[in-house]
Amino acid sequence: MKRLLTRTARAHAAERLTQGSALVCRRRTAGILRWIRAGRRTDLTGWRAALGPIARLALVGLLAWIAYSIVRAVPWLLGLLVALWCHAAWKASRGPERPASEATVTLPPGEPMRALLLDLMGNDSAVHLSTVLDHLQQRPDTAPLTASWQVSDLRSRLESLGIPVHPKVKAGRRGPTRGVRRADLAPSPAEAPGTSPNPSTGV
Repeated sequence: MKRLLTRTARAHAAERLTQGSALVCRRRTAGILRWIRAGRRTDLTGWRAALGPIARLALVGLLAWIAYSIVRAVPWLLGLLVALWCHAAWKASRGPERPASEATVTLPPGEPMRALLLDLMGNDSAVHLSTVLDHLQQRPDTAPLTASWQVSDLRSRLESLGIPVHPKVKAGRRGPTRGVRRADLAPSPAEAPGTSPNPSTGV
């Protein structure tokens, strides 16, 4: 019995570290990608606007190479890095990660989401999903759920609300990419102000 309990505890710890490692990896990757995308210049167009993200991507690669070189020169640092990673993974897995279908219920539903999209558009006619995702990942109330999201997760959420997502939308000075257009954000009939849920019996 004692041996069985030990095996069970080990299996639980291994599963928790695996889930935590996956969560930490997604969060770190999402954070790096957000930082790289934020380098794009909105006051420039074409290849000049992409110089910022390219420079940041090169910096990330340089830092990765420096870290690799340091570990090669000082091998015992690898053990320290593994210990730090396991600690972060263990902490990240304290609460079970909910699937997107359950987590999204706390995001703005229906009309509030449309209002958020319109607010992010400002005077523009559309907004990119990457812009919306960056905003949600910075808000204290939605950041815990969307920290590891990709654009595809946000697209699924919007489409479940009946908000069309187009593959090539131009917003601001950025090139066309997946986004939402202002023309598609009219309130649905079920949410329109003054709409009664029961059909009228009047003639």
